[in-house]
Amino acid sequence: MLNLGRMLGAGIYSVPGVILNSVGSIGLLFTFWLLAPLFAFAGLMVYSEYASMFPKRSGAEVVYLEQAYPRPQFFVSVMFAVTSVLLSFSATNSIVFAQYALTIFDVPITPARQTTIALAVCAVGVGFVALSTKWSLRAVNFLTGLKVLSLVFLVFTGALVLGGFTHIRDPFANFRSPFSGSTTNPNSLATALVKTNFAFAGWNNAFNVIGEVQTRDPVRTVRKASLLSLILITCLFFFVNVAYVAAVPKDEISNSGQLIAALFFQRVFGEGFAAKTLPIMVALSCFGNIIAVTIGQTRVLREIARQGLLPYPRFFASTKPFGTPLAPVCLKYFLTVLVIVGLPAGDAFNFLLDLASYPNLVFGAATAIGLWLLRRRRMLAGIAPSKYRAGNIYVSLFLLSTIFLLIMPWVPPEPGHGDVSFWYATYCVVGLGILVLCGFYYWLWIVVLPRLGGYTIVEEVEQLEGGALTARLTRKYHSSVDNGEQQPLIGSI
Repeated sequence: MLNLGRMLGAGIYSVPGVILNSVGSIGLLFTFWLLAPLFAFAGLMVYSEYASMFPKRSGAEVVYLEQAYPRPQFFVSVMFAVTSVLLSFSATNSIVFAQYALTIFDVPITPARQTTIALAVCAVGVGFVALSTKWSLRAVNFLTGLKVLSLVFLVFTGALVLGGFTHIRDPFANFRSPFSGSTTNPNSLATALVKTNFAFAGWNNAFNVIGEVQTRDPVRTVRKASLLSLILITCLFFFVNVAYVAAVPKDEISNSGQLIAALFFQRVFGEGFAAKTLPIMVALSCFGNIIAVTIGQTRVLREIARQGLLPYPRFFASTKPFGTPLAPVCLKYFLTVLVIVGLPAGDAFNFLLDLASYPNLVFGAATAIGLWLLRRRRMLAGIAPSKYRAGNIYVSLFLLSTIFLLIMPWVPPEPGHGDVSFWYATYCVVGLGILVLCGFYYWLWIVVLPRLGGYTIVEEVEQLEGGALTARLTRKYHSSVDNGEQQPLIGSI
């Protein structure tokens, strides 16, 4: 359920039109909806081997990178933590909610209306999390069920279209000459893969809590659950796209932006109330995803603060007065407001989706290479290979997919096929800028301030109930009399 809840977001309702506009053909559209889960499967194999090496450590990627790259000390922890903070906005789901809400009421989508509704729904969603974790989780469970129901309903409707039970005259028109109009432009292909990867984001979610899995073989349990959820989502997403293609003309799909689901139901049911059913479900699904992602990300932000990687750690780690991480919730909402207001409304969704992917691609490439490094160290230390050893073909496939998405967006797109109105590689530059900012943060807090303050950074590893391990960075001050006292890495200032 952890993986399903994360993958069942706004992606399947919002990116197919953008993908088709990028790749140019129905055949390539379907191809990318099969390529993305293939790369996710390769990543799953990589994560399984890592998890078998460190089965008691929750945290997944950050833990694996720390073990693969222990020098410079704490560099990976700080880079990953600061990136997580800076990219912890909920703008994409808020924007999709706003567009579908306006469509439901037949109100023209304008930048001002989209921005206002996006900010309002995000405020309500994060407000839920700020006031009550219990009721937030109840809302997520209800809305996750609604997400599954909406996808099944969409697939069933698509089957009716293909079976000739609707007024769609020729549901197979788009399937003839499926690769007509295909592009070979690397930028367009990379854009399409970024969008499909966004829809499958969450395939690795269960590895984040593997240290809390109480079974005889936690790695086997998590790998099996992740594989089953990936197969289920792949089938659902593929047949949803078949439904879209069966009911909506190719040109209309390409120009639909984030509103392909609304366009699908308008084509099938006309302009009546029935056509509003799916957009309502999509809007509620986006709202549920805002709550779900906020719960997860604020927990991460609170843990980052608790580990001493944020200024004012006590403030950000506090759960007063409602028993919820109020300060991380407020920080998340502030960042969401900043990016929604600061970007052109028509470009905000695509740009923020692309931006969020780029720094993570760097971490993904480092994760793949790091597995080979760890294998070599363990072999030299005489440690037997993991029984969940990933085939080199999977490691290479995972690595090549990240390299492709890091390099190809710098190639100019074909005219009319860029997904933003400004310079096509802006998100690449901003993504790299975020990583540079993380490096500066590391240099300042981990290198410069300890020298000036006369202290050393040390790591404390704590064993939690159930055997899971967690790490915390602390200050150890230099003094002629060592009283053994330590303070959080970044104290209240």
